[in-house]
Amino acid sequence: MAKRDYYEVLGVTKSSTDAEIKKAYRKLSKQYHPDINKEADAEDKFKEISEAYEILSDPQRKAAYDQYGHAGTDPNYGGGAGGFGGFGGGAAGFGGFEDIFESFFGGGGGRSANPNAPRQGSDLQYSFDLKFEDAIFGIEKTIQYNREDTCTTCDGSGAKAGTSPKTCGKCHGQGTINVERQTPLGRVMTRQTCDECQGQGQTIDTPCTDCHGTGRIKKKHSVKVNVPAGVEDGQQMRLSGQGEAGINGGPHGDLFVVFRVEDSDLFDRDGSEIYYELPLSFSQAALGDELEVPTVHGKVKLKIPAGTQTGTTFRLRGKGAPKLRGTGTGDQQVTVRILTPKNLNEAQKDALRAFAEAGGDKVAEQEEGFFDKMKDAFKR
Repeated sequence: MAKRDYYEVLGVTKSSTDAEIKKAYRKLSKQYHPDINKEADAEDKFKEISEAYEILSDPQRKAAYDQYGHAGTDPNYGGGAGGFGGFGGGAAGFGGFEDIFESFFGGGGGRSANPNAPRQGSDLQYSFDLKFEDAIFGIEKTIQYNREDTCTTCDGSGAKAGTSPKTCGKCHGQGTINVERQTPLGRVMTRQTCDECQGQGQTIDTPCTDCHGTGRIKKKHSVKVNVPAGVEDGQQMRLSGQGEAGINGGPHGDLFVVFRVEDSDLFDRDGSEIYYELPLSFSQAALGDELEVPTVHGKVKLKIPAGTQTGTTFRLRGKGAPKLRGTGTGDQQVTVRILTPKNLNEAQKDALRAFAEAGGDKVAEQEEGFFDKMKDAFKR
């Protein structure tokens, strides 16, 4: 099957900057990482994405690809098996390829990474659902998730107990072999992943029965998370060393905990500020009142002055959320909403009619008087 254009794979163009290429790669690699995406073709897409980034992130390889296409970077393109392999599991680079120009001028004798060197494990992401109040005050909770860990049966070697891996006889532990290939620039000596050990530099005659030779096994892992007071929806916390196990004795990756905060039935929130809508009857707004208002810190008394209008906002100092990136606590803003009665009995209707007749409901007349005065002023 013909390879797709590397720029098309990452969704970028030849004019894209290094930062744009890196951003596209990170987004796609997280989306199709086999540990996260369980679709049948996720692993193939992940490898394709990683292969494209391996080339486009290197200025010399990118230049060769722009000039010669796949033939300028992959000696196996268009003939023979092999190709890209040995993709690492962590944030480290990808092994298995020597710079094409180094191969041209150095006879394929360039230095390659040690396939048995320790590499950091993959990072993981965990969505942490929080109640509204827990996000305000913080909480300590133990979470559980599955991660790849070092196989305890073989201590990560991948070999059955009592045996050990052997140095690959074909590449002598290098993970790569030199192969003479025909390229658009002539016959050159290039370096490719060893097909005997798949770039590992070692072979296992009798694999471990638990991990099947990988040295890693899926396990349920627990970790205690101290959620800071004032955390907001969408924010994340990094827990070092709580990701997947490293390779060849390398350190664990990291765990990124992403907080998802539930909405409140009473309050709205914007950072450290909390908002509450207080319903008032017409008589309470007109005559004034003293009420208990709910806050996340408990109920507090609020004095409503006589003549309060709908939309008026009162500020309760220090009754908001803690400031996550600072000191102190925000405020709670209480906005008044006056309720218009719908189902009045006769006594209530008579009282309102009496109020209107007494001159207490002359808004329309007052507005008319104001406009009449304006007209007279223009006439003069």
